[in-house]
Amino acid sequence: MDTGATAWVLISASLVLLMTPGLALFYGGMVRAKSVLNMMMMSFGAMALIGVLWVLYGYSVAFGNDVGGGLLGNPTEFLGLRGLMEDTTSEAGGLPAMAFVGFQAVFAIITVALISGAIADRARFGTWMVFAGIWATLVYFPVAHWVFAFDSEDGSVTGGWIANGIEAVDFAGGTAVHINAGAAGLALALVLGKRRGFGREPMRPHNLPLVMLGAGLLWFGWFGFNAGSALAADNTASVVWVNTLVATSAAVLGWLLTERLRDGHATSLGAASGAVAGLVAITPACSSVSPLGAIAIGLVAGVLCALAVGLKYRFGYDDSLDVVGVHLVGGLWGTIAIGFLATADAPAGVAGLFHGGGVDLLWRQAVGALAVLAFSFVLTLVIGIVLQKTIGFRIDADDEVAGIDQTEHAETGYDLAALGGGRTGGPARPGTAPAQGAPTHGTEVSA
Repeated sequence: MDTGATAWVLISASLVLLMTPGLALFYGGMVRAKSVLNMMMMSFGAMALIGVLWVLYGYSVAFGNDVGGGLLGNPTEFLGLRGLMEDTTSEAGGLPAMAFVGFQAVFAIITVALISGAIADRARFGTWMVFAGIWATLVYFPVAHWVFAFDSEDGSVTGGWIANGIEAVDFAGGTAVHINAGAAGLALALVLGKRRGFGREPMRPHNLPLVMLGAGLLWFGWFGFNAGSALAADNTASVVWVNTLVATSAAVLGWLLTERLRDGHATSLGAASGAVAGLVAITPACSSVSPLGAIAIGLVAGVLCALAVGLKYRFGYDDSLDVVGVHLVGGLWGTIAIGFLATADAPAGVAGLFHGGGVDLLWRQAVGALAVLAFSFVLTLVIGIVLQKTIGFRIDADDEVAGIDQTEHAETGYDLAALGGGRTGGPARPGTAPAQGAPTHGTEVSA
């Protein structure tokens, strides 16, 4: 057993787990004050539910021996993680199987949580939890098998078709995580429809410091997300770490420059959003490009995503917190950019078009990206429509106006009554502060 690699993977898994509370803060600050708790609960609910499902059967579906032509792992092979506690090594070599189980579990959690930003302010929490379980089972677990499950060297274990068939490069989840979640977010936004007042009323972020704190935690945790995917504390992890840093930095600059030229000012929301866009774009490419290539990917991602978040106004879909504009567009760019910018000098050892590799890698990247996009969008659309027609997905119009925190959770994020001159002396009962009384601050989410 390689204790150094084990320590690195367990620490990285902990960093990735921290990303989901970071996402809760990021999303929570971006919504109006009357929705902040619901937004954060959707992330925490995903942590609770997907953690259990991963242990029960999710890991087996994703990393069990293939039983469906590269589409599905054996769901009963590791049911309840049986047999894995005694296994001292995994196919990574020297890494305990349970360390790999834990590392991949947090990827599943945050992928589901990412979707919630597209349907902020208007989704029933109970239905969201049902959706999260169904979506993880039918979409994420199989797609993780496609992308992350590799054939063993001796041929005794077979994996997914993207990893082993077309051999597309996706080091840490540009397809399985970001394109997957972005396409699902678009489908759900179409199913649930627009928020009341979308395009007419200001829907500003209510707490920009929360947004920036969440973005900072995401950036911090993302080093575990990307560099941890090396599964060892080695040169690959080191190159990936640096590429992750510099691509994200370049994306922030690209987003802020776009805002400055377009709107006349650079915003804190733009800085936070640019960081996430850069992190998304470099995720699939971090092992296959040079630091200069990472700068190019990040810079383009910052500009491209800053422009893409406005597409919802042009096409009329209400992607509340820009899951489509950042994760779908950023994930597509980062995945396809490998076909242009990959260099054989990087740890992945593959060359793209600009480094003498021709178009061979480019078509592989495009096929992998578009396949995940289509699969996720269509299946999510079906799941969403079924849930909407049966148990109901969207909250009532009156509840939406009153505030989803109060109606779904009987709580409010800010007890403003305590700031007034009311009676004192008794303990406050949760949920009594008026949800709609909180002030809003900042700029339009997608100005």
